Amino acid sequence: MKVICAMLLMLGACDLARARDVPLPRPRPAAASAMPNLSENPQPSACRLRLTPEVATAPSLPPITGPGECEAPDVVRLEGVVLLDRSRVAVTPPAILSCTMAEAVAGWVREAVAPQALDLGSSLKAIDNLTSFDCRGRNGISGAKLSEHGKANALDIHSLRLANGKMMELTDPRVPKDFREGLRKSACSQFTTVLGPGSDGFHEDHIHVDLIDRHSGYRICEWAVLEPSEAPPAPTPVDSVPLPRARPAIEVRNRPR
Repeated sequence: MKVICAMLLMLGACDLARARDVPLPRPRPAAASAMPNLSENPQPSACRLRLTPEVATAPSLPPITGPGECEAPDVVRLEGVVLLDRSRVAVTPPAILSCTMAEAVAGWVREAVAPQALDLGSSLKAIDNLTSFDCRGRNGISGAKLSEHGKANALDIHSLRLANGKMMELTDPRVPKDFREGLRKSACSQFTTVLGPGSDGFHEDHIHVDLIDRHSGYRICEWAVLEPSEAPPAPTPVDSVPLPRARPAIEVRNRPR
């Protein structure tokens, strides 16, 4: 019995020696697809290449990917617009916009808004941003079609601030009418949607502009430039609005759907 155990031990030792003599395989290189190159950034868009620091202060942001349908692939934070004389017009607070929308806003400010502001006796200092990116339905109505704000494709502007400290609300009838009319015309040529007083009741205190793409290049320009005597009446309190009378039920048969 002792002889058998000794023989088994000798065989095990031999196998262990052979295992130590067998060279291990060289490590296999990882597949290229499993090793992304984190040092390579995505190529900038054509818009991003045009929106240089000489045009605007607009650092790039990560793409917007939700919630829900709210998304935008090429996003910037528009902090200011650089004018042709290299002075800067601040956007307060900075607007989160798609690059193409930010480029359109910068072009409008440089070519139209700032030059027209000089007619008021002072240079343009800042634009008051009421709303830029906002993931919601149109006019803030729950369940409505997605607003262009939810695509970072719209900007609501409340007022302009001049270097002399004056603030010009775009919907204020006391602001010179020629100035407001000039802004309306330039905005309606730059953007595909312009909504203000007289449009739908949701834009009485600001101007909405966006770049929605419609069939056949259709545009909407609804901004009533009012005189002081034409100022819209104060909104009626909701509690004082009478409810409509109940409509009788109508039986409809064989009605196509």
